[in-house]
Amino acid sequence: MDRKPPNLLLIQADQMKPQVLPGYGGPADAPHLERLGEEGVLFENAYCNFPLCAPSRFSMLAGMLPSRIGAYDNGAEYFAQIPTMAHYLRLAGYHTCLSGKQHFVGPDMLHGFHERLVPELYPTNFSWTPSWSEVRMESNNDASGVTRAGVCARSVQMDHDEAVLYRANARLHDYARGGGQPFFLAVSFTHPHEPYYCLRRFWDRYRHEDVPMPETGLLPAAERSPHTERMLRHHSLLDGGITEAHVRTARHACLANVSYVDEMVGSLLDTLGLTGLSDDTVVVFTADHGDMLGEHGLWFKKHFFDHCARVPLIVHAPARFAPGRRSENVSLVDLLPTLCELAGFDADARAPEPLDGESLAPLCRDPAAPRSSPVFAELTSEGVPEPMFMVREGRYKLVTGGGVPAQLFDLDDDPHERRDVAGRADMSEVRERLEGHAAATWDVPALDAAVRLSQRRRRVVAEAHRHGPAPVWEHPPTDPAVRWLLRGEGLYNDWAWQGIEPA
Repeated sequence: MDRKPPNLLLIQADQMKPQVLPGYGGPADAPHLERLGEEGVLFENAYCNFPLCAPSRFSMLAGMLPSRIGAYDNGAEYFAQIPTMAHYLRLAGYHTCLSGKQHFVGPDMLHGFHERLVPELYPTNFSWTPSWSEVRMESNNDASGVTRAGVCARSVQMDHDEAVLYRANARLHDYARGGGQPFFLAVSFTHPHEPYYCLRRFWDRYRHEDVPMPETGLLPAAERSPHTERMLRHHSLLDGGITEAHVRTARHACLANVSYVDEMVGSLLDTLGLTGLSDDTVVVFTADHGDMLGEHGLWFKKHFFDHCARVPLIVHAPARFAPGRRSENVSLVDLLPTLCELAGFDADARAPEPLDGESLAPLCRDPAAPRSSPVFAELTSEGVPEPMFMVREGRYKLVTGGGVPAQLFDLDDDPHERRDVAGRADMSEVRERLEGHAAATWDVPALDAAVRLSQRRRRVVAEAHRHGPAPVWEHPPTDPAVRWLLRGEGLYNDWAWQGIEPA
């Protein structure tokens, strides 16, 4: 007899790199995530498909690369006609629910979810649309994200995440009372995303002097890659007055916020246990992208270094899969076909166009299952003047495009990505093979034109909406949580710092 389809709980952190977590050898005090990794299948080399919030999440939900669905930046619309994993799981008989951010922009704030429990955290209109060819968008992140860090009593991010947690736990109790229909619940927190401010009780879990500093610091100017130099200036990191003390404090607070996320994960797991749902629920934990946290002198995102492009990925289903670790290269576009296979639904057969992801279920079931496909990532947001790409195959990573020379890294010999081997004669065959993958995946001139057209369209609409009443893109529009969400034309830092209350 076929096994009953499991409930699916997808937990997503924001801007959390795997290198900080204990299951990946990191220093964070995160016992619940450590247990998930020990009891589940942990993917050591999982990547996002765009090192920025909205495009990464859109791509994950669609199971397709961001450029295929117009997810070019944080101000891009997720088109209502593009099916998400929630649409497919509805077809599979699931009740689908979202608690937390997915960075949706546009009139549709559900995208296949039957309900959402908390409105979007960030602007739902086109106010964050960048421009390559006209006036450049000012970065929403700058050195103040590093120099202003430490302990606080409260922040708007905490308001958001605790609403997300409370409402998700309440929904789990409702599911337990209802019985029958399987559920897909996506719970998405904004921590440990900067500001690097944390509660005292999490700060005190770490000795300040023991907080590890970056393994690869800021290199001399002559040794920096052009994109590294560009992003240092894009985020005003070279002239922002960042000291070693600032770096240690920001990293300390970030680790504390990882512990904060871990406690919230533990609360969700406790609710599964209390309600008797644990055995019938597959838990997947991941993030949308990482955080450089001072490596190479860089912070935040928009890089293809592993500290930014890799994400934690754990599939926890002890009743179905033996614990294990997989070293193959995988990415977030693999989650849609994975969840659908677990639900007994053939997403590939119903998809209106080919998906880019492959189900991870075979890797979870069989330690000997093969996987050699390359993974791909893109960057088309502010911070670059033209499309930039990453290809990871086996031990090698190619970074190409973006108006700068290509780079090639051998991650087995050089895990910190300090030595670009693109110009070495003995690497020519590897470079040509990865460049071939890139050429087969992206039509660069067409993509460049599409990004610029999308930017121009959205900026006209955004400007028009400033004249008179603008359409309301909220769900639900009357939720009291709207008071502490980022709306209007304000910059991210103005909003985030305003929410910091002194300890």
